Amino acid sequence: MPHGRWVLHLMFEPKLFHTPLDQAQIDFENEGGETYICGNPPYLGSKWQSAEQKSDLSSIFDGRVKGWKSLDYVAGWFMKAAEFGKKTRTVAAFVSTNSICQGEQVSLLWPAISKTGTSICFAHTSFKWSNLANHNAGVTVVIVGISDDLSRRKVIFTLDDGKETLSREVGNINAYLVASSNIVVEPRTKPLSDLAVMQFGNHPYYGAALIFSMDEAREMIASDSRVKKFIRPLLGSQEFIKGSPRACLWIKDDDAAEAMVVQAVRERVEKVRRARLAATKDVSAQKLARTPYRFRDAFEASDRVFAIPRVSSESREYLPIGLLDPACVLQDASLALYDAPLWNMALIASRLHLVWIATVCGKLETRYRYSNTLGWNTFPVPTLTEKNKADLTACAEAILLAREAHFPATIADLYDPEKMPENLRAAHDRNDETLERIYIGRRFKNDTERLEKLFEMYTKMTTKVGKVRA
Repeated sequence: MPHGRWVLHLMFEPKLFHTPLDQAQIDFENEGGETYICGNPPYLGSKWQSAEQKSDLSSIFDGRVKGWKSLDYVAGWFMKAAEFGKKTRTVAAFVSTNSICQGEQVSLLWPAISKTGTSICFAHTSFKWSNLANHNAGVTVVIVGISDDLSRRKVIFTLDDGKETLSREVGNINAYLVASSNIVVEPRTKPLSDLAVMQFGNHPYYGAALIFSMDEAREMIASDSRVKKFIRPLLGSQEFIKGSPRACLWIKDDDAAEAMVVQAVRERVEKVRRARLAATKDVSAQKLARTPYRFRDAFEASDRVFAIPRVSSESREYLPIGLLDPACVLQDASLALYDAPLWNMALIASRLHLVWIATVCGKLETRYRYSNTLGWNTFPVPTLTEKNKADLTACAEAILLAREAHFPATIADLYDPEKMPENLRAAHDRNDETLERIYIGRRFKNDTERLEKLFEMYTKMTTKVGKVRA
Protein backbone atom coordinates (compact mmCIF):
# COMPACT_ATOMS: atom_id res chain seq x y z
CA MET A 1 0.00 0.00 0.00
CA PRO A 2 1.54 3.41 -0.91
CA HIS A 3 2.13 6.04 1.72
CA GLY A 4 -0.96 8.12 2.43
CA ARG A 5 -4.02 8.16 4.65
CA TRP A 6 -6.02 5.20 5.86
CA VAL A 7 -9.50 5.85 7.17
CA LEU A 8 -11.11 3.05 9.15
CA HIS A 9 -14.79 3.93 9.42
CA LEU A 10 -15.99 1.36 11.90
CA MET A 11 -19.59 0.18 11.87
CA PHE A 12 -19.37 -1.21 15.33
CA GLU A 13 -20.36 -4.57 16.72
CA PRO A 14 -19.77 -5.37 20.38
CA LYS A 15 -17.08 -8.01 19.79
CA LEU A 16 -14.94 -5.51 17.92
CA PHE A 17 -13.01 -4.99 21.11
CA HIS A 18 -11.31 -8.32 20.83
CA THR A 19 -9.80 -8.02 17.35
CA PRO A 20 -9.86 -5.07 14.94
CA LEU A 21 -8.19 -2.53 17.22
CA ASP A 22 -5.33 -4.89 18.02
CA GLN A 23 -2.43 -3.65 15.89
CA ALA A 24 -0.98 -7.13 15.48
CA GLN A 25 -4.13 -8.27 13.70
CA ILE A 26 -4.41 -5.36 11.21
CA ASP A 27 -2.58 -6.47 8.09
CA PHE A 28 -1.44 -3.38 6.22
CA GLU A 29 1.63 -1.23 5.75
CA ASN A 30 1.30 2.50 6.01
CA GLU A 31 4.80 3.57 6.99
CA GLY A 32 5.04 7.33 6.88
CA GLY A 33 1.31 7.74 6.31
CA GLU A 34 -1.58 8.47 8.63
CA THR A 35 -4.41 6.30 9.94
CA TYR A 36 -7.80 7.65 11.03
CA ILE A 37 -10.35 5.68 13.02
CA CYS A 38 -13.83 7.13 13.29
CA GLY A 39 -17.32 5.97 14.07
CA ASN A 40 -20.27 5.79 16.39
CA PRO A 41 -19.78 3.02 18.98
CA PRO A 42 -22.52 1.70 21.28
CA TYR A 43 -22.87 4.07 24.26
CA LEU A 44 -24.63 2.00 26.92
CA GLY A 45 -24.40 3.30 30.46
CA SER A 46 -23.27 0.88 33.14
CA LYS A 47 -26.82 -0.10 34.14
CA TRP A 48 -27.73 -1.16 30.61
CA GLN A 49 -24.70 -3.33 29.78
CA SER A 50 -25.04 -7.07 29.29
CA ALA A 51 -22.76 -9.57 31.03
CA GLU A 52 -20.84 -9.94 27.77
CA GLN A 53 -20.34 -6.18 27.51
CA LYS A 54 -19.19 -5.99 31.13
CA SER A 55 -16.69 -8.70 30.22
CA ASP A 56 -15.45 -6.57 27.32
CA LEU A 57 -14.81 -3.62 29.64
CA SER A 58 -13.23 -5.89 32.24
CA SER A 59 -10.69 -7.13 29.69
CA ILE A 60 -9.68 -3.53 29.01
CA PHE A 61 -9.86 -1.79 32.38
CA ASP A 62 -9.56 -4.41 35.13
CA GLY A 63 -6.35 -3.81 37.06
CA ARG A 64 -5.94 -0.46 35.35
CA VAL A 65 -8.92 1.66 36.44
CA LYS A 66 -10.60 1.38 39.81
CA GLY A 67 -14.32 1.83 39.50
CA TRP A 68 -14.36 0.92 35.79
CA LYS A 69 -17.78 -0.73 36.21
CA SER A 70 -19.26 2.77 36.28
CA LEU A 71 -17.94 3.58 32.80
CA ASP A 72 -20.12 3.79 29.72
CA TYR A 73 -19.48 1.06 27.15
CA VAL A 74 -18.13 3.60 24.67
CA ALA A 75 -15.21 4.25 27.05
CA GLY A 76 -13.69 0.97 25.95
CA TRP A 77 -13.43 2.19 22.37
CA PHE A 78 -11.51 5.27 23.43
CA MET A 79 -9.13 3.19 25.52
CA LYS A 80 -8.45 0.68 22.74
CA ALA A 81 -7.96 3.47 20.22
CA ALA A 82 -5.47 5.16 22.57
CA GLU A 83 -3.52 1.91 22.95
CA PHE A 84 -3.45 1.40 19.19
CA GLY A 85 -2.51 5.02 18.58
CA LYS A 86 0.57 4.94 20.79
CA LYS A 87 2.14 2.43 18.35
CA THR A 88 0.98 4.06 15.12
CA ARG A 89 0.35 7.47 13.58
CA THR A 90 -3.35 7.26 14.34
CA VAL A 91 -6.03 9.78 15.08
CA ALA A 92 -9.31 8.37 16.42
CA ALA A 93 -12.61 10.17 16.77
CA PHE A 94 -15.89 8.83 18.12
CA VAL A 95 -19.38 10.12 18.63
CA SER A 96 -20.21 9.51 22.27
CA THR A 97 -22.73 10.44 24.90
CA ASN A 98 -21.38 13.48 26.73
CA SER A 99 -21.33 11.54 30.00
CA ILE A 100 -17.73 10.40 29.42
CA CYS A 101 -16.70 14.05 29.65
CA GLN A 102 -18.70 14.79 32.80
CA GLY A 103 -18.75 13.78 36.43
CA GLU A 104 -17.02 10.72 37.81
CA GLN A 105 -16.29 9.21 34.39
CA VAL A 106 -13.72 11.92 33.74
CA SER A 107 -11.61 10.82 36.70
CA LEU A 108 -11.96 7.17 35.71
CA LEU A 109 -11.31 7.21 31.97
CA TRP A 110 -9.17 10.13 30.98
CA PRO A 111 -6.18 9.73 33.32
CA ALA A 112 -5.82 6.17 31.94
CA ILE A 113 -5.89 7.49 28.38
CA SER A 114 -3.39 10.21 29.26
CA LYS A 115 -0.96 7.57 30.55
CA THR A 116 -0.70 6.19 27.00
CA GLY A 117 0.64 9.56 25.83
CA THR A 118 -2.65 10.35 24.12
CA SER A 119 -4.53 13.63 24.40
CA ILE A 120 -7.66 15.23 22.98
CA CYS A 121 -6.84 16.94 19.68
CA PHE A 122 -10.32 18.15 18.73
CA ALA A 123 -13.81 18.06 20.13
CA HIS A 124 -17.34 19.09 19.35
CA THR A 125 -19.06 20.04 22.59
CA SER A 126 -22.51 18.75 23.55
CA PHE A 127 -25.33 18.81 21.03
CA LYS A 128 -28.59 16.96 20.48
CA TRP A 129 -28.30 14.21 17.89
CA SER A 130 -30.18 11.18 16.66
CA ASN A 131 -29.33 8.32 14.34
CA LEU A 132 -31.14 5.35 12.89
CA ALA A 133 -30.45 3.05 15.84
CA ASN A 134 -33.36 1.98 18.00
CA HIS A 135 -33.91 3.91 21.21
CA ASN A 136 -31.37 6.55 20.22
CA ALA A 137 -33.42 9.58 19.32
CA GLY A 138 -32.42 12.99 20.57
CA VAL A 139 -29.54 11.97 22.83
CA THR A 140 -26.97 14.55 23.87
CA VAL A 141 -23.60 13.68 22.40
CA VAL A 142 -20.08 14.95 21.88
CA ILE A 143 -17.46 14.15 19.26
CA VAL A 144 -13.99 13.63 20.66
CA GLY A 145 -10.79 13.13 18.68
CA ILE A 146 -7.65 11.74 20.30
CA SER A 147 -4.06 11.48 19.12
CA ASP A 148 -0.59 10.79 20.50
CA ASP A 149 0.83 13.63 18.38
CA LEU A 150 1.06 16.37 21.00
CA SER A 151 2.11 18.91 18.38
CA ARG A 152 -1.14 18.56 16.48
CA ARG A 153 -3.23 21.72 16.58
CA LYS A 154 -6.22 21.54 18.89
CA VAL A 155 -9.66 22.73 17.83
CA ILE A 156 -12.98 23.01 19.71
CA PHE A 157 -16.24 23.08 17.77
CA THR A 158 -19.41 24.43 19.38
CA LEU A 159 -22.94 25.36 18.38
CA ASP A 160 -23.85 28.97 18.96
CA ASP A 161 -27.36 30.15 19.79
CA GLY A 162 -28.16 30.29 16.10
CA LYS A 163 -27.16 26.64 15.79
CA GLU A 164 -24.17 27.49 13.61
CA THR A 165 -21.00 25.50 14.20
CA LEU A 166 -18.14 27.67 15.39
CA SER A 167 -14.54 26.48 15.53
CA ARG A 168 -11.70 27.78 17.65
CA GLU A 169 -8.06 26.76 17.87
CA VAL A 170 -6.92 26.51 21.49
CA GLY A 171 -3.81 25.65 23.43
CA ASN A 172 -5.26 22.59 25.19
CA ILE A 173 -8.53 20.69 25.51
CA ASN A 174 -9.13 19.00 28.83
CA ALA A 175 -11.32 15.99 29.53
CA TYR A 176 -14.34 18.23 30.20
CA LEU A 177 -13.90 19.57 26.63
CA VAL A 178 -12.93 22.96 27.95
CA ALA A 179 -9.98 25.03 26.73
CA SER A 180 -8.10 24.74 29.99
CA SER A 181 -5.40 22.74 31.73
CA ASN A 182 -5.66 18.98 32.18
CA ILE A 183 -7.24 19.04 35.59
CA VAL A 184 -9.73 16.65 37.18
CA VAL A 185 -12.18 18.20 39.63
CA GLU A 186 -12.03 16.17 42.83
CA PRO A 187 -14.65 16.04 45.61
CA ARG A 188 -13.96 18.26 48.60
CA THR A 189 -15.22 17.95 52.16
CA LYS A 190 -15.35 21.75 52.59
CA PRO A 191 -16.13 24.58 50.15
CA LEU A 192 -13.18 25.91 48.16
CA SER A 193 -14.76 29.37 48.29
CA ASP A 194 -16.31 31.27 51.20
CA LEU A 195 -19.69 29.53 51.04
CA ALA A 196 -22.13 28.04 53.52
CA VAL A 197 -21.80 24.33 54.31
CA MET A 198 -24.16 22.16 52.27
CA GLN A 199 -25.19 18.77 53.59
CA PHE A 200 -27.63 15.97 52.97
CA GLY A 201 -31.14 15.93 54.28
CA ASN A 202 -32.13 13.50 57.02
CA HIS A 203 -31.97 9.76 56.35
CA PRO A 204 -34.73 7.74 58.07
CA TYR A 205 -32.56 4.57 58.12
CA TYR A 206 -35.15 1.80 58.39
CA GLY A 207 -37.51 4.48 59.65
CA ALA A 208 -40.16 4.27 56.94
CA ALA A 209 -42.88 4.12 59.60
CA LEU A 210 -41.93 7.63 60.70
CA ILE A 211 -43.07 8.94 57.28
CA PHE A 212 -46.65 9.20 56.05
CA SER A 213 -48.96 11.27 53.87
CA MET A 214 -50.50 14.59 54.82
CA ASP A 215 -53.93 12.91 54.86
CA GLU A 216 -52.67 10.40 57.39
CA ALA A 217 -51.21 13.25 59.44
CA ARG A 218 -54.58 14.98 59.54
CA GLU A 219 -56.29 11.75 60.58
CA MET A 220 -53.78 11.22 63.38
CA ILE A 221 -54.29 14.78 64.67
CA ALA A 222 -58.06 14.39 64.50
CA SER A 223 -57.81 11.24 66.62
CA ASP A 224 -55.45 12.72 69.18
CA SER A 225 -54.46 16.39 69.05
CA ARG A 226 -51.37 15.72 71.18
CA VAL A 227 -49.63 14.23 68.15
CA LYS A 228 -49.60 17.59 66.34
CA LYS A 229 -46.55 18.69 68.30
CA PHE A 230 -44.50 15.87 66.78
CA ILE A 231 -45.54 16.14 63.13
CA ARG A 232 -43.65 18.19 60.56
CA PRO A 233 -43.75 18.58 56.77
CA LEU A 234 -41.23 16.32 55.01
CA LEU A 235 -39.73 17.06 51.60
CA GLY A 236 -37.31 15.22 49.36
CA SER A 237 -36.42 16.23 45.80
CA GLN A 238 -39.74 15.37 44.19
CA GLU A 239 -41.88 16.68 47.05
CA PHE A 240 -40.12 20.02 46.83
CA ILE A 241 -40.29 20.29 43.03
CA LYS A 242 -43.94 19.25 42.85
CA GLY A 243 -45.02 21.18 45.95
CA SER A 244 -46.49 18.08 47.57
CA PRO A 245 -44.88 17.54 50.97
CA ARG A 246 -45.41 14.41 52.99
CA ALA A 247 -45.37 14.35 56.79
CA CYS A 248 -43.16 12.75 59.38
CA LEU A 249 -42.76 12.26 63.09
CA TRP A 250 -39.98 14.54 64.35
CA ILE A 251 -39.29 13.73 67.97
CA LYS A 252 -36.37 15.10 69.93
CA ASP A 253 -34.72 13.15 72.72
CA ASP A 254 -36.14 15.43 75.42
CA ASP A 255 -39.67 14.91 74.06
CA ALA A 256 -39.52 11.13 73.58
CA ALA A 257 -41.31 10.20 76.81
CA GLU A 258 -44.11 12.67 76.09
CA ALA A 259 -44.50 11.40 72.54
CA MET A 260 -44.69 7.74 73.55
CA VAL A 261 -47.89 8.44 75.50
CA VAL A 262 -49.70 8.85 72.16
CA GLN A 263 -50.78 5.47 70.82
CA ALA A 264 -50.42 6.35 67.11
CA VAL A 265 -46.87 7.54 67.76
CA ARG A 266 -46.00 4.53 69.89
CA GLU A 267 -47.18 2.09 67.23
CA ARG A 268 -45.12 3.69 64.47
CA VAL A 269 -42.04 3.97 66.63
CA GLU A 270 -42.31 0.29 67.53
CA LYS A 271 -42.35 -0.60 63.81
CA VAL A 272 -39.12 1.31 63.37
CA ARG A 273 -37.51 -0.41 66.33
CA ARG A 274 -38.37 -3.84 64.90
CA ALA A 275 -37.18 -2.90 61.40
CA ARG A 276 -33.82 -1.74 62.71
CA LEU A 277 -33.36 -4.78 64.92
CA ALA A 278 -34.18 -7.03 61.96
CA ALA A 279 -31.17 -5.66 60.10
CA THR A 280 -28.93 -7.98 62.09
CA LYS A 281 -25.81 -7.41 59.97
CA ASP A 282 -26.05 -3.63 60.14
CA VAL A 283 -24.29 -2.37 63.27
CA SER A 284 -25.57 1.17 62.74
CA ALA A 285 -29.18 -0.04 62.53
CA GLN A 286 -28.78 -2.03 65.73
CA LYS A 287 -27.49 1.05 67.52
CA LEU A 288 -30.29 3.24 66.13
CA ALA A 289 -32.88 0.76 67.42
CA ARG A 290 -32.24 2.34 70.83
CA THR A 291 -33.75 5.61 69.54
CA PRO A 292 -36.47 4.37 67.14
CA TYR A 293 -38.42 7.62 67.41
CA ARG A 294 -35.69 9.46 65.46
CA PHE A 295 -34.32 9.61 61.95
CA ARG A 296 -30.68 8.66 61.77
CA ASP A 297 -29.89 12.37 61.30
CA ALA A 298 -31.36 15.32 63.14
CA PHE A 299 -30.46 18.30 60.95
CA GLU A 300 -32.77 21.28 61.23
CA ALA A 301 -32.72 25.03 60.85
CA SER A 302 -33.45 27.73 63.38
CA ASP A 303 -34.22 30.48 60.86
CA ARG A 304 -34.48 29.10 57.29
CA VAL A 305 -33.53 26.14 55.18
CA PHE A 306 -32.75 25.97 51.49
CA ALA A 307 -33.68 22.80 49.60
CA ILE A 308 -31.57 21.67 46.64
CA PRO A 309 -32.79 18.48 44.91
CA ARG A 310 -30.08 15.90 44.31
CA VAL A 311 -31.65 14.94 40.98
CA SER A 312 -33.69 17.25 38.75
CA SER A 313 -34.78 17.59 35.12
CA GLU A 314 -32.25 18.68 32.52
CA SER A 315 -34.98 20.60 30.67
CA ARG A 316 -35.00 23.46 33.17
CA GLU A 317 -32.90 26.53 32.47
CA TYR A 318 -31.96 26.87 36.14
CA LEU A 319 -31.31 24.47 38.97
CA PRO A 320 -34.20 24.28 41.44
CA ILE A 321 -33.54 25.74 44.86
CA GLY A 322 -36.12 26.93 47.36
CA LEU A 323 -36.40 28.71 50.68
CA LEU A 324 -38.47 26.74 53.19
CA ASP A 325 -39.86 27.31 56.65
CA PRO A 326 -37.43 26.05 59.32
CA ALA A 327 -40.10 23.62 60.53
CA CYS A 328 -39.73 21.63 57.31
CA VAL A 329 -37.71 18.43 57.47
CA LEU A 330 -35.60 17.64 54.43
CA GLN A 331 -35.13 13.98 53.57
CA ASP A 332 -31.85 12.67 52.18
CA ALA A 333 -33.09 12.84 48.56
CA SER A 334 -32.49 16.57 48.91
CA LEU A 335 -29.44 18.57 49.89
CA ALA A 336 -29.76 21.44 52.32
CA LEU A 337 -28.28 24.74 53.38
CA TYR A 338 -29.29 25.39 56.99
CA ASP A 339 -29.50 29.05 58.06
CA ALA A 340 -27.28 30.14 55.16
CA PRO A 341 -27.10 33.77 53.98
CA LEU A 342 -29.62 34.47 51.23
CA TRP A 343 -26.94 35.37 48.66
CA ASN A 344 -25.93 31.70 48.55
CA MET A 345 -29.24 31.07 46.81
CA ALA A 346 -28.33 33.57 44.09
CA LEU A 347 -25.27 31.48 43.23
CA ILE A 348 -27.15 28.19 42.98
CA ALA A 349 -29.97 29.78 40.95
CA SER A 350 -27.53 31.11 38.34
CA ARG A 351 -26.74 29.89 34.85
CA LEU A 352 -23.09 29.95 35.85
CA HIS A 353 -23.65 27.36 38.56
CA LEU A 354 -25.82 25.16 36.36
CA VAL A 355 -23.12 24.75 33.71
CA TRP A 356 -20.58 23.89 36.42
CA ILE A 357 -22.85 21.25 37.95
CA ALA A 358 -23.73 19.75 34.56
CA THR A 359 -20.03 19.45 33.73
CA VAL A 360 -18.33 18.32 36.93
CA CYS A 361 -21.16 16.37 38.57
CA GLY A 362 -22.47 14.66 35.46
CA LYS A 363 -25.97 13.28 35.16
CA LEU A 364 -28.23 10.45 36.27
CA GLU A 365 -29.55 9.17 32.95
CA THR A 366 -30.22 12.60 31.40
CA ARG A 367 -31.13 14.45 34.59
CA TYR A 368 -28.87 16.80 36.52
CA ARG A 369 -27.22 15.10 39.46
CA TYR A 370 -26.23 17.56 42.17
CA SER A 371 -23.39 16.79 44.56
CA ASN A 372 -22.40 18.90 47.53
CA THR A 373 -18.81 17.60 47.63
CA LEU A 374 -18.20 17.59 43.86
CA GLY A 375 -20.39 20.51 42.77
CA TRP A 376 -20.94 23.03 45.55
CA ASN A 377 -17.69 22.61 47.44
CA THR A 378 -15.64 22.94 44.24
CA PHE A 379 -17.53 25.90 42.79
CA PRO A 380 -15.05 28.76 42.34
CA VAL A 381 -16.36 32.12 43.54
CA PRO A 382 -14.39 35.38 43.63
CA THR A 383 -13.91 37.10 46.96
CA LEU A 384 -17.20 38.91 47.48
CA THR A 385 -17.44 42.38 48.95
CA GLU A 386 -20.30 43.34 51.25
CA LYS A 387 -21.76 45.25 48.28
CA ASN A 388 -21.57 42.10 46.13
CA LYS A 389 -23.37 40.09 48.80
CA ALA A 390 -26.04 42.76 49.19
CA ASP A 391 -26.61 42.84 45.43
CA LEU A 392 -26.89 39.05 45.25
CA THR A 393 -29.22 39.02 48.25
CA ALA A 394 -31.49 41.46 46.41
CA CYS A 395 -31.41 39.19 43.35
CA ALA A 396 -32.40 36.15 45.41
CA GLU A 397 -35.23 38.12 47.02
CA ALA A 398 -36.46 39.19 43.56
CA ILE A 399 -36.56 35.56 42.40
CA LEU A 400 -38.54 34.53 45.48
CA LEU A 401 -40.99 37.42 45.07
CA ALA A 402 -41.48 36.58 41.39
CA ARG A 403 -42.34 33.01 42.37
CA GLU A 404 -44.67 34.19 45.11
CA ALA A 405 -46.62 36.27 42.60
CA HIS A 406 -47.70 33.00 40.96
CA PHE A 407 -48.71 31.13 44.11
CA PRO A 408 -49.66 28.26 44.31
CA ALA A 409 -47.62 27.36 41.21
CA THR A 410 -44.91 24.81 42.00
CA ILE A 411 -41.27 24.70 40.95
CA ALA A 412 -42.32 22.20 38.28
CA ASP A 413 -44.91 24.69 37.00
CA LEU A 414 -42.75 27.81 37.19
CA TYR A 415 -39.67 26.35 35.56
CA ASP A 416 -41.34 24.58 32.67
CA PRO A 417 -39.18 26.06 29.86
CA GLU A 418 -42.21 26.76 27.69
CA LYS A 419 -44.31 28.31 30.47
CA MET A 420 -41.81 30.16 32.65
CA PRO A 421 -43.41 33.48 33.73
CA GLU A 422 -41.76 36.55 32.26
CA ASN A 423 -41.26 38.24 35.63
CA LEU A 424 -39.46 35.16 36.94
CA ARG A 425 -37.32 34.90 33.82
CA ALA A 426 -36.45 38.59 34.18
CA ALA A 427 -35.48 38.09 37.84
CA HIS A 428 -33.14 35.26 36.87
CA ASP A 429 -31.68 37.34 34.08
CA ARG A 430 -30.90 40.14 36.53
CA ASN A 431 -29.34 37.61 38.86
CA ASP A 432 -27.16 36.23 36.06
CA GLU A 433 -26.04 39.68 35.00
CA THR A 434 -25.23 40.74 38.55
CA LEU A 435 -23.20 37.60 39.25
CA GLU A 436 -21.38 37.54 35.93
CA ARG A 437 -20.33 41.16 36.28
CA ILE A 438 -18.77 40.20 39.60
CA TYR A 439 -16.76 37.54 37.78
CA ILE A 440 -15.60 39.41 34.65
CA GLY A 441 -17.20 42.85 34.61
CA ARG A 442 -19.74 41.93 31.89
CA ARG A 443 -22.07 39.15 30.77
CA PHE A 444 -20.48 35.97 29.51
CA LYS A 445 -20.98 35.38 25.80
CA ASN A 446 -21.95 31.70 26.17
CA ASP A 447 -21.56 28.59 28.31
CA THR A 448 -18.16 27.84 26.79
CA GLU A 449 -16.82 31.13 28.12
CA ARG A 450 -18.47 30.47 31.48
CA LEU A 451 -16.76 27.11 31.83
CA GLU A 452 -13.37 28.39 30.72
CA LYS A 453 -13.47 31.11 33.38
CA LEU A 454 -14.60 28.68 36.06
CA PHE A 455 -11.87 26.17 35.23
CA GLU A 456 -9.28 28.95 35.14
CA MET A 457 -10.36 30.05 38.62
CA TYR A 458 -10.60 26.48 39.92
CA THR A 459 -7.07 25.72 38.74
CA LYS A 460 -5.65 28.83 40.38
CA MET A 461 -7.58 28.36 43.61
CA THR A 462 -6.71 24.68 44.03
CA THR A 463 -3.07 25.36 43.22
CA LYS A 464 -3.02 28.11 45.86
CA VAL A 465 -4.68 25.80 48.40
CA GLY A 466 -2.13 23.10 47.63
CA LYS A 467 0.78 25.49 48.18
CA VAL A 468 -0.67 26.70 51.48
CA ARG A 469 -1.04 23.09 52.70
CA ALA A 470 2.49 22.27 51.61
